[in-house]
Amino acid sequence: MHLPFLKNQDKNQDKNQHLDWQTVRHRFKEIWGYDDFRAPQGEIIQSLLTCQDALIVMPTGGGKSICFQLPALLRQGLTLVVSPLVALMENQVQDLKRRRLPAALLHSELPSRDRKQVLWAIEHQKLRLLYLSPETLLSAPVWERLMRPEVQINGLILDEAHCLVQWGDTFRPAYRRLGMVRSALLQAKPNSPMAIAAFTATADPQAQQTIRQVLQLQEPQIFLQSPYRANLDLSVQIAWTPRDRRQKLLRFIQQGDRQAGLVYVRTRRDGEELATWLRQQGFQTAAYHAGLSPEERRQMEADWIAGSLQFVVCTSAFGMGIDKSNVRWVAHFHAPLLLSEYVQEVGRGGRDGKRSQALTLVSEPTGWLDSADQQRQQFFQNQMQKQQQTAQKLMRQLPDQGEISAVTRQFKEGAIALSLLHSTGQLEWRDPFHYQIDRAAKSQMACPAQAPQQMVKYLNSRTCRWGFLLEAFGFSSEAEALQVKGCQHCDRCRAKH
Repeated sequence: MHLPFLKNQDKNQDKNQHLDWQTVRHRFKEIWGYDDFRAPQGEIIQSLLTCQDALIVMPTGGGKSICFQLPALLRQGLTLVVSPLVALMENQVQDLKRRRLPAALLHSELPSRDRKQVLWAIEHQKLRLLYLSPETLLSAPVWERLMRPEVQINGLILDEAHCLVQWGDTFRPAYRRLGMVRSALLQAKPNSPMAIAAFTATADPQAQQTIRQVLQLQEPQIFLQSPYRANLDLSVQIAWTPRDRRQKLLRFIQQGDRQAGLVYVRTRRDGEELATWLRQQGFQTAAYHAGLSPEERRQMEADWIAGSLQFVVCTSAFGMGIDKSNVRWVAHFHAPLLLSEYVQEVGRGGRDGKRSQALTLVSEPTGWLDSADQQRQQFFQNQMQKQQQTAQKLMRQLPDQGEISAVTRQFKEGAIALSLLHSTGQLEWRDPFHYQIDRAAKSQMACPAQAPQQMVKYLNSRTCRWGFLLEAFGFSSEAEALQVKGCQHCDRCRAKH
């Protein structure tokens, strides 16, 4: 197999020499020590090496990062990796640097001296992989350097691409501008082929379509892997009162026999209160959330990986990119609002292929004894409505075309409003920084109203839970087979037998 657009990165060899597939496999083994790729890693790597756009949906632990790291290391020029979390960037870059590979990261918490070194490395083309958030990518100092004609850029990777379609308090407006990055860079360097690839563990058909549209993927190669994991047992239990919820969690953790796990909550305050109570029960644990300093977060991750913390009580940010394969249980003290979040979070259990348990605790359906779950869901819905109302109100005050920094200086919620208008089809980005409002366009809902309801249906479903998830994520034939024979890896199927 020959890869026609691929040039060898070794300066001691002819730069125009093409690499064949044996060379790719040899470099793979040299760097990571594996003899061959797992399906569909080889096909994805081939796609990126030949500058084809791609959309990749692979379960957590499926080896996504290698799929874009290896092509980046084998080619001339720089690959930009847009990542949502500092912890996720640091874990991957530390691993690459440990292997003496030319990778770096940029984020707002980086010391000034380190930041200057990375900017210098970009200018002098010393890097193959640059990890950064969407906000950092579109910041003036970084964008100015990337636009320089001599800085060769061969790819844009969107890691954890489901973040592009998430709303509510995790919404990142800069994601909606990423679709204009390629065309803007190509204006500065028209002869540089540049592929875009989006990677995620969870994307239902509607989310896949949104990712394709926002990123303006061109005839992308599509790689979809089922989220089904036969070693992951799913169950849901009703907690009749707040006290009952804590007692059920306590029994579940005790059944884990001191093995590694994760407890997910939805708010910082809930996490801190629950971690304090669990420490009083004799467990070594801590609360992880966005309010901690970078040093505190890194230390907590290291302690959990090393085993000095048996489990962490955490918000949704914890776990992305953290490589711990022996997680034997995952507990949702509060259910997430979206199925995509749920699949991401339970997928952190059993990455070594051994049995892992996933428990979700929910209030009884009426909410009479404990209305907390219903209140959280209503808060999410209200927040979305408020954001959309603010965007529509702001639209009436804005000029038909303008520049995002001017809008954000004048209006506190300006960036969110512009991105929401883009998602409802009422605004187009002319480039990553300038917008054009289409006042004749009719507003479309940015976040489908049924998205939170889908999670409620899953929690209350009487059918196979894995079958429900597979159907929701577009794997209908597999879902039908499981619904008929039962998966034996969820509480509903076990109850029938």
